[in-house]
Amino acid sequence: MKNEIIQKADTVIARTYKRFPLVLVKGCGNRLWDDQGRQYTDFVAGIAVCNLGHAHPAVVDALVKQAQVLFHVSNLYYTVPQVELAAWLVERCFADRVFFCNSGAEANEAAIKLARKYFREKGDPRRFRIITMEKSFHGRTMATLSATGQERIKYGFDPVLAGFDFVPFNDIAAVEEKIGPETCAVMLEPIQGEGGIRCPDSLYLKGLRRICDEKGILLILDEIQTGIGRTGRLFAHQHFGIEPDIMTLAKALANGLPIGAMLTREQVAEAFGPGSHASTFGGTPVITAASLATLQTIEKEGLIENCRKMGAYFREKLAWLKTRHDCIQDVRGLGLLLGVKLSVPGDPVVLACMERGFLINCIQGEVLRFVPPLTVGQQDIDALAACLDEVLSIPVDA
Repeated sequence: MKNEIIQKADTVIARTYKRFPLVLVKGCGNRLWDDQGRQYTDFVAGIAVCNLGHAHPAVVDALVKQAQVLFHVSNLYYTVPQVELAAWLVERCFADRVFFCNSGAEANEAAIKLARKYFREKGDPRRFRIITMEKSFHGRTMATLSATGQERIKYGFDPVLAGFDFVPFNDIAAVEEKIGPETCAVMLEPIQGEGGIRCPDSLYLKGLRRICDEKGILLILDEIQTGIGRTGRLFAHQHFGIEPDIMTLAKALANGLPIGAMLTREQVAEAFGPGSHASTFGGTPVITAASLATLQTIEKEGLIENCRKMGAYFREKLAWLKTRHDCIQDVRGLGLLLGVKLSVPGDPVVLACMERGFLINCIQGEVLRFVPPLTVGQQDIDALAACLDEVLSIPVDA
């Protein structure tokens, strides 16, 4: 008999998600439980969101304490948690200014608007076009889906917004050729997440930085999935020895609470004066208090170092699986943003793992994505590897 909650959901919630027949009711650390009391080991983490795992005491404590004092007052006024969070971020990256919003899509909207406004304020309004990458994903608002290099995301929403030019990811020459007198920025994910965990060559981002400097245009990095320690550095671009002009964050920024951020240099930020952009719920006291606690805990508990160690260990396990299963074509990724490219559909593998108590994810039809909490240890990785070894040994037509 169909679960009562699922049955009710199917009658009242918009059908915008293809959901698994699973009702999750509790989480703690790297574990989740469904409404039947069954336990799962989580290698999805809310899609690279819960870097501290579920119900981390530090985040819960910060959330409760702030909620008891001040919930929301609007950005017409200063609040202490917002200022402290912005200062924490600025002290650890290239940026001088932070704009807070509610999601990754909103952060990318802000970046797109700022890039255009920057050149208008400089007296060059002809520059409004942004070069983005094929197979990229930047969000589902009209501007961000227009910037996304996947036709399936745009299907049914024509006409999309003008002003975006697409080139292949990891192709410097294609970017250089596409830049014209109307180009204001190049925008990309340092590692394409939704596009299949596609990593760039070691010199690709340096090449983009050089080209943007030479042409006098902005470099925007969408670090919504790659940021906050996911790749083994606080921000993924730090692996490649460059700095952007604008960076966007969300997902893991508050360990599951809705927040986005756009960070930029002072010179660029000046284009956003009072009234030029806003967000009612952007950076409220409760959310920013929880976000600051998240970041401080990641730093205090050495979880970025754990990400590097466990990421390397996990990748070795996936490479071992590749030697045992011909259906594995490639192992890719960095830190704990890892993918396995299959020659067969990935959804049956996801379901088989779920039946065995492991939650994993499939993207692009044939790429298994692994984005566990940064707290993950060898024991859980070993257990998942054993599960995958068993599942991939089952004949496809069984």
